[in-house]
Amino acid sequence: MELLPFWKNFSTAQRTPRILILVSLTLIILGLIPLYHPFYRYPANLIVDHSSKITSHGTTTKYQKIIKQDDEDTCDVFIGEWVRNPDAPYYTNMTCWAIHEHQNCMKYGRPDTDFLKWRWKPKGCDLPIFNPYQFLDMMRNKSMAFIGDSVGRNQMQSLICLLSRVEYPIDISNDTDQNFRRWKYTTYNFTLAAYWSPFLVTVKESDPDGPSHTGLFNLYLDEPDPKWTTQIEQFNYLILNSAHWYTRCSVYYEKNQIIGCHYCGLPNITDLSINYGYQKALKTTLKAINSLENFKGVTFVRTIAPSHFEGGEWNKGGNCVRQGPFRSNETTLDGISMEFYRTQVEEFKVAAKEGKAKGKRFRLLDMTQAMLLRPDGHPSKYGHWPNANVVLYNDCVHWCLPGPIDTWSDFLLHMLKLEGRRALEENIQL
Repeated sequence: MELLPFWKNFSTAQRTPRILILVSLTLIILGLIPLYHPFYRYPANLIVDHSSKITSHGTTTKYQKIIKQDDEDTCDVFIGEWVRNPDAPYYTNMTCWAIHEHQNCMKYGRPDTDFLKWRWKPKGCDLPIFNPYQFLDMMRNKSMAFIGDSVGRNQMQSLICLLSRVEYPIDISNDTDQNFRRWKYTTYNFTLAAYWSPFLVTVKESDPDGPSHTGLFNLYLDEPDPKWTTQIEQFNYLILNSAHWYTRCSVYYEKNQIIGCHYCGLPNITDLSINYGYQKALKTTLKAINSLENFKGVTFVRTIAPSHFEGGEWNKGGNCVRQGPFRSNETTLDGISMEFYRTQVEEFKVAAKEGKAKGKRFRLLDMTQAMLLRPDGHPSKYGHWPNANVVLYNDCVHWCLPGPIDTWSDFLLHMLKLEGRRALEENIQL
């Protein structure tokens, strides 16, 4: 339709000023965005979240500031106490599909919920609650693999549940084997993977029953498990864990020769300690990572989370029925858990020293003290229906979801921030 003469002249006369106004407004808005959006102003790995609660829109109820904190170099975040946190939990068994059945305590009728209302408070500093938006922003275009046993899987499923407030991953696994899974957060191009390897070294089950009815395993202590060692060079972060399976009956091999066993009941074979096999295997594992020429990522060695069987062993009536955490002066680490922990710290130090000379990075994710204080966080009998035929009827090894294990992501994000700061400082020095 042709314009009337007045409107035609007006349109022609006004076209140029309108364009100039639109361009000017656009430039002003683009200039203001960095002033009000902290993720545009600074790299994600330089942001510390001090919020006590995260809303569904990704904003925080308090504030954010730029690290470095004054106490960051002197405070050991792994030493502290559990304190009340009324804001927890940050998901439920109804909002997260990733919870393994045996850790779905609410589904199977656990009556108390107070065990959900705690957070870790380091002595002398603070540990911010996990921020899923910040974590995914830091993990953009990166990858992370969990390697080890079912407690490691427990940790990974906790992470997926915490991230579910932002996004659910899609399954990109190459096959249907549930022991080796891959997921991708498409918005962030972040890949998460799980590699089931409870001994970390090569293993063959020689008897599915064995002396204690939990199997008899041949462990090749000088051979790292190729199921994960051949797959990890592409990853930016590894989270390594093991220990609990070494309490099972095993025959130890080195150079394909039997050197002894742990409670195998076989004639003419020397009975060796549990920790003998574990130390050899962990040393082999960490040396394997140090020998990977193309692996340039960071390896987090996660220390043991102690079990809490009371009143008997796991298969002799032991249970975990406490409903609140210990104070740090109410319990101590002892027995095989202490042996495992000492071995992990010792072998970590050796590997970190060797790796530093090769440009490899090892970090200790020391969860032992915090989890020693949480006897209330296990499923106990609430990981299955009553009278179910399960091997571990009272589960005092794994952790309820949601539950205390969610705090592991607080520690992980803290360490990732420190890693980002180290990388920035190294670049500045270069």
